Amino acid sequence: MVSGSRGSLLPLRDYYSRVLAYLTVAATVVTGTYVQHCPQEILWMVPYTLLYPQLAHLLSRPFHRRNPQRTDQALLLLDALHAGFALVLLGLSAIPALMILLILGFSAMIGGGVLSFLMTLLVAGLTALGYAYHRPPELHLDTPPLVVLVSILSSGLYICITAYFVHQQSLKLYLARSEIQREQEKAARLARSLSKYLSPQIWESIFSGRKSVCLETQRKKLTVFFSDIKGFTELSEELEAEQLTDLLNTYLNDMSKIALKYGGTIDKFVGDCVMVFFGDPTTEGARKDAVAAVSMAIAMRKHMKVLRQQWRAQGITKPLEIRMGLNTGYCTVGNFGAETRMDYTIIGREVNLASRLENAAEIGEILISHETYSLVKDVIMCRDKGQITVKGFARPIHIYQVIDFRRDLGASPSFIEHELPGFSMYLDTNSLQQLDKEHVIEALREAADKLRDKII
Repeated sequence: MVSGSRGSLLPLRDYYSRVLAYLTVAATVVTGTYVQHCPQEILWMVPYTLLYPQLAHLLSRPFHRRNPQRTDQALLLLDALHAGFALVLLGLSAIPALMILLILGFSAMIGGGVLSFLMTLLVAGLTALGYAYHRPPELHLDTPPLVVLVSILSSGLYICITAYFVHQQSLKLYLARSEIQREQEKAARLARSLSKYLSPQIWESIFSGRKSVCLETQRKKLTVFFSDIKGFTELSEELEAEQLTDLLNTYLNDMSKIALKYGGTIDKFVGDCVMVFFGDPTTEGARKDAVAAVSMAIAMRKHMKVLRQQWRAQGITKPLEIRMGLNTGYCTVGNFGAETRMDYTIIGREVNLASRLENAAEIGEILISHETYSLVKDVIMCRDKGQITVKGFARPIHIYQVIDFRRDLGASPSFIEHELPGFSMYLDTNSLQQLDKEHVIEALREAADKLRDKII
C-alpha cells in the first residue's frame, strides 16, 4: 500500500515504507480478531501482509532497473487492490478503513502526486465495491476502542517513519544537488579557462556537439588572412622583455576583438603574426565571408592609429605599422595532430598564398588575390597592382591593394576605376605629383586618339 518514489531514487525507502504499511493492516487484523470485532477467518491476512512486501521487493527488482517509474506505478496499483480487499474483509469498519485509505493516499502523494492519489483511491474503491458485490461482507460499522487505538497509532507510526525517510531523502538530494552545482561551477570555470585556447566558434561547435573531437578534415572555400607588425623584430631588440610583452599583448588583444567582431575564426598567434580565416565553422557564403575578412583588415589598419598613440604615450616613438595579406580558395580544415594532442587549423595552397601576400605587402598595405578581389570589388575600392612572382607558385599572381570602402570615399572620390575586357584603369588623383599628372593627361589623350581612330 505504498508507492515508490518518483524516479525510484531510494528503493530501500519504498521497501521499508511498504513493510510498515502492511504491518499496520496486520496489527489492525490481529487486534480486531482479539476483541472479536473481526471473524477468525481473516487471520490468514496476517502472514500474507508480512510476506507480500518481501516478495514484491524481490520480484520487482529486475523490472525496477529497466523501468523504475512503470514498476512503481504497477506496485502502487497492487497496493490499491489490496487496500480494496482489506476494506471489505474488515467489514468496512470506519476507523480502520479511513486509516488504510489515509496510508494509501499518503503513499500515492509521495510517489506520484495528485494524479496518482486520485487513481489509487479510485482503484481501491472500485475493488472494494466489486468484491463486496461478489461476496457481501459482514458489516462492522462500530469500531471497538482498542481497534481504533491500534489502527490510529500504527498508521501514525507509518506516517511519521515514512515522513522521516522522505526528509532524509530530501536532505541527501539537497546535498547531492549542492555538490552537483559546485562541480558544474568548477567545470564552467575550467571550461572558460580552456576556451581561451580555442577560437570561440570552434569552442561552441565542440560543446554543442556540431563538431566531433577526432582526427577528421574537410574541404571548404575559405578566405584566409595573415598580418604581422613591420619592424617588430628590430623593436624587440630595443625594448625590455616586460614592455615588449605588454605591447604585444595589447596589440593581439585588440586585433582579436576586431576579428571576432567581424566573425573571423582566429587560428593562431605566432609572435606578432595573426592568422584568421572566414567560412568555418559557420559561413554566410563565399562573398560575404570575403567582404567580412577585408572589412576586418581595414578596421585593423585604422585601429593601428589608436595603438600608435597609446604606444607613443608609453615612450615608444618608433612608428609601428602592420601589413596584411588575404586570399580566397578551397582549403583543408579540421583537426590535425595526434589522438592525444590536436590542433584545429587549415592547410593548403591557398593558405600559403595568403601568407606570401602578407610578406609581399608594404607598410600599412593590404594585399588581396584576384579571387578575393572578384568577391569584394563591388563593396571595396581596390587598386590593381599587376602580377608578382610568389615563392612556391609557378605562375605569377595577380594582386590588388585594398584602399577603403566605396561608401567612405565621399561624393567626389579621388579614385577613378574602370575595368572592361581589354581595358583597365585605376586613377588616384591625390597620390599623383604635378609632373606625373601631366604625363597621365598625355597618356589619356594618346589612348583617346587611338580609340577615335578605331571608331572611325
